[in-house]
Amino acid sequence: MPETITGGCLCGGVRFRYAGPLGAPLGAVTVCHCGQCRRAQGMAAAVAPALAEGFELAQGADLVREYESSPGKRRAFCGVCGSPLYSRRAADPAALRLRLGAIDNPPDSLVVQAHIHVADLPAWAALDDDAPRYPESEPGRR
Repeated sequence: MPETITGGCLCGGVRFRYAGPLGAPLGAVTVCHCGQCRRAQGMAAAVAPALAEGFELAQGADLVREYESSPGKRRAFCGVCGSPLYSRRAADPAALRLRLGAIDNPPDSLVVQAHIHVADLPAWAALDDDAPRYPESEPGRR
């Protein structure tokens, strides 16, 4: 049985649970530097792939809002405090990308495996790790 991960938003109105594989078994844990992620989150977005079937809103489902930031991609956030929670794509309904900042107890095994959209990286955003860097999405992303 996988460890249950919990998380939520800044105001505490939205709480979630996730039980399932997270990160590497499903794809790379990434930090996205695209303009949309920076605008949506105030900085780069750290995300881990997850399965929709293991994700459950435990509290505040009525507070969750989704915004279609590009065709077929929806970003979920708390409608009260604006905290980003996850994103999903219509073309892959079984998958979510959980925002690492929303997770209470991220497993120690979660490490950044790639920085993506570094072509959009502003001069003020320094990268100080050895993770690979890609000008757009990481190779093989579904």
